[in-house]
Amino acid sequence: MPSRIPGADEFTSRPMPREELLRQISPSLPLHQIGDAEVDALTYEVVRHRLWAITQEMGETLRRMSGSHVVTESNDFNFSICDELGEQVQVGTYNIGLIGSMDLAITWTLRHRSDNPGIAEGDMFLCNDPWIGGGLHQNDAAILAPIFHDGKLFGWTTAIAHQVDLGGPRPGSFSPSAQDVFGEAVPTPPMKVVRGGVLQRDIADAWVRRSRLPHLVGLDLRAKIAANKNAAEQVLRLITKYGADTVKAVMRRMMDDAERRLRAKLETLPDGTWSAVGYQEQSRTGDRGLHAIKVAMTKEAGRLVFDFRGTAAQTGIINCPYPGLRAGIVFTMLPLLAGDIPWAAGGLMRCFEIITDEDTITNASFPAAVGKGPFGPAWGAGNLVAEVLAKMLDAEPAHRTDVQSICNGTTDLCVVSGVDTRGGGSKGFVSPIFDVMAGGYGAQVHHDGVDTGGRLIIPAARAPDVEMTEYLYPLVALWRREQIDSGGPGRQRGGMSGSVCYVQHPDQEGTMSLVVSGSGKVANQNVGLAGGYPGNSQLDLVVRGITEPQLVQAATIPGHLGELGGDIEVLPCEGESDLGPRDALYLHWQAGGGYGDPLLRAPESVLDDVRQVRVSADAAEDVYGVLLRDGEVDVTATGERRDKLRRRRASGAGRSGTGLTPIGPPELGHARRLDDNLAVLADGTVACVHCGTRIGPLAGSAYVAALARREVAPTEAGPHIWHDPLEYVDAEIVFRQLSCPGCLTAVHSRVVPVGHPLPADDYGPG
Repeated sequence: MPSRIPGADEFTSRPMPREELLRQISPSLPLHQIGDAEVDALTYEVVRHRLWAITQEMGETLRRMSGSHVVTESNDFNFSICDELGEQVQVGTYNIGLIGSMDLAITWTLRHRSDNPGIAEGDMFLCNDPWIGGGLHQNDAAILAPIFHDGKLFGWTTAIAHQVDLGGPRPGSFSPSAQDVFGEAVPTPPMKVVRGGVLQRDIADAWVRRSRLPHLVGLDLRAKIAANKNAAEQVLRLITKYGADTVKAVMRRMMDDAERRLRAKLETLPDGTWSAVGYQEQSRTGDRGLHAIKVAMTKEAGRLVFDFRGTAAQTGIINCPYPGLRAGIVFTMLPLLAGDIPWAAGGLMRCFEIITDEDTITNASFPAAVGKGPFGPAWGAGNLVAEVLAKMLDAEPAHRTDVQSICNGTTDLCVVSGVDTRGGGSKGFVSPIFDVMAGGYGAQVHHDGVDTGGRLIIPAARAPDVEMTEYLYPLVALWRREQIDSGGPGRQRGGMSGSVCYVQHPDQEGTMSLVVSGSGKVANQNVGLAGGYPGNSQLDLVVRGITEPQLVQAATIPGHLGELGGDIEVLPCEGESDLGPRDALYLHWQAGGGYGDPLLRAPESVLDDVRQVRVSADAAEDVYGVLLRDGEVDVTATGERRDKLRRRRASGAGRSGTGLTPIGPPELGHARRLDDNLAVLADGTVACVHCGTRIGPLAGSAYVAALARREVAPTEAGPHIWHDPLEYVDAEIVFRQLSCPGCLTAVHSRVVPVGHPLPADDYGPG
């Protein structure tokens, strides 16, 4: 009789206990398993480092064979080595999100493929199903390759990369108007693309047939197969030298050590609960809503629980299934909480638990549209995880050096497509603009954020060479540069972001198509901490009818958009447009958030920022309260200006604003510090560390009601914030600032919709 066809609910993957997984694997598949095993320290280090080297070599193989600039220029790929049940022993340092659910894909394959069609030596499986975990959206395609030794399944290797196009209604496989997954590229559960070491031509042909760029997809398919094959050969050589049981014992110990070290770090941090709320803007083309993501993180001993209940219901294209949510946690935790721990991800993932409602934008059910999953709700959830982790770390003095405000918020997706007519040719092209990889990093307690440092979630991220972009596609860059005032203001400034402006090549004919998607244009995702301001609003524009000198024989680089002439069209968060021969495409992606009140930034640092064209003179005065005269700080005028700006924070906050408690080192005894501004006294009262004002009880966050509160126009946060939220959403957006009632030092600064909850649980250590 034919096998039962699984329903949609079976095309999902979740973590499960090892014993339950073993019961679901076909008994015809022998597994290599060991009991308790010891390995000496020298052998452990040698084998561990060799496994790390093998993963790095996988990356080189993939990059050398791929013809896609997504891989060769931007490093949007990753790989891993796993044990027989899919726990990840070693992962690469490229796009961490892409390995955040790879173990789930292997688990699903073991459960559903071990009996039919079977898992045998020389097989490999192709998968791009976000519900299963082989990628976070359909453009992420993975190859899962079992490794056999002496007839037993010893382990797995995986290779995954973003594919530029895998079909669907729109070039680049991203459709802002999709109603469900059937309006996007087709998700494919694991299917056997290599059988007994031989590429299955029918499967490979069916795979590339779906794409507008079959040659690139075919090259990437073979590159991932080669990366897995080379890795398997090297693992088997390692087994030949040291023995299968020894190598497996090392793999197990790597994960156990990672788990032990992370739990030990957690145990040095305060127990408690911290919460955060963020937003996705516009769920699809034509939508004007804000859709909330909520998280409450509880830390107890060596364990974290991330509770996402209360997140908005799935809608439009801004959805990710459970594997995407898990990946958002992983790609945040690894660099922020496990930066000093080897990334044996299988062990690290044992340290947290997820609680989430079904049918939400961070745990979407089939057949929701999920094309925006990785850079929408998964990344948005990751930002909130980064925020609550930072608050937890900030509450422990020994870990304050690890605190970092939110990095560049999300990516700015813009897919350009058309027919390249240069030189009389006629070749179709599809290209995301990857200059946006150069995002700004969040500020830290003792350091400014890194300017255009890349992506937190892709440690090895790169922005492509502009000349390579111009060579591959009929585009010419008028500029790509760091953008003044983009970094979030703070005592430590957020790292700057950049902007790029492209026009069509002079020999290009016709009109190009644009698909755009990006959050953080209204309610900033690149938030600051401890009173630090958010980084810039993301902004995408097309300038229509620009002046002729910008297209032909231009002799100078335009200094700003106003020099282009023409009319500005503001592109939506989710939508489509076009780029004609007399148009310019402008993208300004997100910077990092600031840390601490910008009025506490050293005036000399502000002066240096102005000299280095990181901060404008106007922002130095209006945001940082620093006045410059003849290229130097006017100390007296700066003091007066800062006092004036502090008093402004009292307006509407129930204060007369006529006096300020002096800022100085107050006597707080053995108070326990919460962050840059607040501490808890022995009696449980929260006090300001700058002026000593006793604000109110920590219990239930009652002190929050006593903070001076101000809600004003978003542009009060600085010139880097978009001035007209109604361009995108119907909700009223404000710059909300909470300050010490004594000295009016900012302790919380956000651009949020009216009605956004107060930070009731932001300072939650018990």
